[in-house]
Amino acid sequence: MTTTTTRPRAAAAVRPRRSGSSGNRRRPNLLAGAGSLLWLAVVGVPLYALLVATFQRGENYTSDGPLTPPSDPTLDNYATAIENGLLGFVLNTAIVTLAVVVIVVALSATAGYAVVRSRTRWTNGVFRAFLLGLAIPSQAVIIPVYLIIVEMGLYDSLTAIVLPTAAFALPVCMLILVGSMRDISEELYEAMALDGAGSVRTFVQLVVPLSRPGLSTVAVYSALQAWNGFLFPLILTQSHDKRLITMGLFEFQGEYRVDVPGLLTAVVLSTVPLFVVYLVARRSLVAGLMGVGGK
Repeated sequence: MTTTTTRPRAAAAVRPRRSGSSGNRRRPNLLAGAGSLLWLAVVGVPLYALLVATFQRGENYTSDGPLTPPSDPTLDNYATAIENGLLGFVLNTAIVTLAVVVIVVALSATAGYAVVRSRTRWTNGVFRAFLLGLAIPSQAVIIPVYLIIVEMGLYDSLTAIVLPTAAFALPVCMLILVGSMRDISEELYEAMALDGAGSVRTFVQLVVPLSRPGLSTVAVYSALQAWNGFLFPLILTQSHDKRLITMGLFEFQGEYRVDVPGLLTAVVLSTVPLFVVYLVARRSLVAGLMGVGGK
């Protein structure tokens, strides 16, 4: 009797795939890269021309062109901008901007809290009336605004610029803060009520801390509206000492020529405060624009 022995089959070895195999490689997106470079050029070239012009002399700017690096750099444009009263214009603009931000943040935060928590027909009607302001441009009502300011005795004052600027910024700010406050969960409101907190305490200790991104967005938006405003300073003021930065730029325009390097230098100096504010509040601003105020 013969016995046969069978050899076990060897298990097939599985070769691991290399991470660098051609199947796992990502193909470069040449179209997206080209588009990014094009967009960088569209944004970067004007910024380069703006900064280069501030160090050029007037005669060299017209002869060499805006993109030519300055052969004889100078800081005279910055000195000329300060001598023409730029610091006074910036101070007036800062006062108006701060007043507008305080008014808009205070009114939109309290009104938004009332809309979110009351949920009555009256509050919903007021909220819808505020939203109607989104469809009304300031240019369409500038004559009634002018007559109201004159009747109130506020013409040619900084208050005449603050009030209408804040009024036209409120609709957008209300929309932002209402969406931000609605993200706060109902359980947190109930916990505050069980703790014996009233409406004021709930607003201060719960709503305001959780709505900081939305509040930052509202503050930056209203500051931009006040800082870059042109129509209301043009119509509602006339004195030289009441000019804002947008009207002060006319100081660099003569009867027969325009001091382009001086004008661009004033523009650069006027954007420095807003750039600093953006650096401080950029994270909260982005979070508020993404609609995650209460998260």
